[in-house]
Amino acid sequence: MPFVSIRLTGNATREQKAGIVADVTSSLVTRLGKNPAAVQIVIEEVSTENYGAGGKLLADRDAGVAGAASPSQGDAHAAPGR
Repeated sequence: MPFVSIRLTGNATREQKAGIVADVTSSLVTRLGKNPAAVQIVIEEVSTENYGAGGKLLADRDAGVAGAASPSQGDAHAAPGR
């Protein structure tokens, strides 16, 4: 039985989470031949105040705190299109 744990910073909508669950399940069915009923997925939303990258809390970076990394500087944790 595949068990997938996904952590996201911030909040995702119910529709976005449903899409993630559908996509990950589909991938495990297609690539590993798993039974979709056996795929277990947990999505954990982590507050940006409880997550850091590059020596800074994401909440501080996102708030534009002086010295914080800019998402345009190739930050792997930046949202696409930001």
